[in-house]
Amino acid sequence: MSAAEEFSMLVGSIAARIEGVPLDDDMAAFLNREYPKDGKDFQRLTELCAEGERDGWLMSREAGGIKFGRAIKPGAAAGSFSVDVVRMEDVAGPHHVHTTGEIGAVMPLKGQPKFDEFEPGWYVYPPGSDHNPTVTGGDAYVLYFLPDGAIEFTGK
Repeated sequence: MSAAEEFSMLVGSIAARIEGVPLDDDMAAFLNREYPKDGKDFQRLTELCAEGERDGWLMSREAGGIKFGRAIKPGAAAGSFSVDVVRMEDVAGPHHVHTTGEIGAVMPLKGQPKFDEFEPGWYVYPPGSDHNPTVTGGDAYVLYFLPDGAIEFTGK
């Protein structure tokens, strides 16, 4: 099995467990318990992101010091979710609104990165939330699931 296929299967299995579940602190707690940052699946996800970056099937675009790309479209391996992966090092990204919410994993690469104020591991933003995604204190991959692939960039 290729790394891309393994990536799709792993994120698909995670997506199946959260499909239809409210995006709230309980979901974040569930993900951090079931897929802890020091656990086998989380570590493998980090390795697969590195392989995808190296081989060009993940994060094939770059702007403003951020590598990014949509890995899976809604309706594919991750059910109703899209899956995007970014690599950020001490940088802020473009302001956007999570119209249907966002579920993400912060995977540290160098230093002690935080994504917004989140430590490595899982976070959940509810529907209607907004931010300038920001990594401080190091370098990290941030993988995120978007229900229905919905995101609105505001230009702020």
